[in-house]
Amino acid sequence: MHYTSQRRPAAAVRQGEAIMEHGSVTDSTASTFSIVEEDHTLANSVRFVLNQDPRVAFCGYSIPHPADNKVNIRVQTTGDPAKDVLKDSLQDLMVMCQHVRGTFDTAVTQFRQNNPTGMNIDQNKKK
Repeated sequence: MHYTSQRRPAAAVRQGEAIMEHGSVTDSTASTFSIVEEDHTLANSVRFVLNQDPRVAFCGYSIPHPADNKVNIRVQTTGDPAKDVLKDSLQDLMVMCQHVRGTFDTAVTQFRQNNPTGMNIDQNKKK
């Protein structure tokens, strides 16, 4: 994911940019971030992690139109720059995903070690 901090109108998103910040030059505590090529899956996860952060006063997201492959995430903080809080939350989300993946991979490895013949779904069928 490429991050850009330039403050431009939404129509000015260049091809290849994934996140764009819309906000005030004078107030860095409130911004809306447009993320292209994403949907509810990422937006709801980011919203959840952001709302766990005590620096966040408000966070929400919207999909401008079902035909648009873009989400807008609004972040308002208690004082820290919204951009920094979003970056921290994205890092936290990445760590969570890595933990889930590691736990899953460990469980699959353990299952395969305990079941060397694999899983045969036909074994449980009644004859």
